[in-house]
Amino acid sequence: MKKVIITLSAALLSLAAYAQDAQQAAAEAAKAMEAAPEAEVKVEKPKYWTNSLKTNVSLGQTSLTNWAAGGDNTVSLAAFIDANANYKKNEMFWNNRLQLDYGFLYASSKPILQKSTDRIYLESKWGYKTEKMKNFYFSANFDFKSQFTTGYDYKTPDNLKDDAGFDLEGSALRQAWRDARVLKSGFLAPAYTNLALGIDWTPAKWLSVNFAPLTGGYVIVKDAALRESYSMGLKKEFEGKTDIPTDGSQFRSARFEFGAQLKVDAKVNINDNFSYSTQVVLFSNYLDKPQNLRVNWDNRIDWKLAKYFSFTVTTNLIYDDKVMIKSDKDIDRYPNGRQRVQFKESIAFGFTYTIASKK
Repeated sequence: MKKVIITLSAALLSLAAYAQDAQQAAAEAAKAMEAAPEAEVKVEKPKYWTNSLKTNVSLGQTSLTNWAAGGDNTVSLAAFIDANANYKKNEMFWNNRLQLDYGFLYASSKPILQKSTDRIYLESKWGYKTEKMKNFYFSANFDFKSQFTTGYDYKTPDNLKDDAGFDLEGSALRQAWRDARVLKSGFLAPAYTNLALGIDWTPAKWLSVNFAPLTGGYVIVKDAALRESYSMGLKKEFEGKTDIPTDGSQFRSARFEFGAQLKVDAKVNINDNFSYSTQVVLFSNYLDKPQNLRVNWDNRIDWKLAKYFSFTVTTNLIYDDKVMIKSDKDIDRYPNGRQRVQFKESIAFGFTYTIASKK
């Protein structure tokens, strides 16, 4: 019995010593943990900006040798840039888009470079939504349209022979074609600027409808020779006079417009390789014949065939009652031209590369 008591006492003493050591170790560990620096928790900053840049370059070429059916040797080159920078924070957004197009072609039947496409289009839209407005934003929309270089209508020269009766060649032939071309446009000739205040409605991610009852802007025609074609008004010093210049300098270089604008934007991604976008802009000028709407309708289809190659179809339709277009068919009836529907269609296959910010 005495041995049992001694054994139990030793065991209890050992257990008490172990508990004391464990308690001391735990206290030291807690103290060490308190002294250790806290690990920083990385909080990812919110991304308010999303950016993208899409580039496209297309090249075309046709070469004919002893081709019985006839035709032209041609070379064409065109480039397109579509840059977007969009900001979104809480109830406010600011979307910016810049589209640049430029292209030219060379044909053996017209031995000079001809511009095939030329476009500058800048859009910037700001919007703010209140708590009570679902899918509606108060908005301010600015846009600018023009082109880079001078554009011509390439007419066939009346005479392609020299004084000796031989066909023109080389520089003489090219100069004859240059002399026959008719000026149609240039940088800031024309250019359109607009600032539109209204409401933006976005019922879906792919659709935006903007109505701006307060829209003001300028039509600018820097080249005096083109001002009559764009119905620019007479300068004050020439109003009511009969003896005025005929070189276009009698017309103003800018015209102010104030009216209402309706802009509809839609972009549908059918899948990762096929997309369609369209924009319709209608403008009514309160100051001059508001019933005559100015119409701009752009369409674009992008079909990605491979990683860096795509097939693109674009169309542009314009109707502007201020733009007078001359035609050889009715030049006697309308010597100064008349209003017509303008339409351009382009099909291109080329190299495409896109840079976009990560989501």
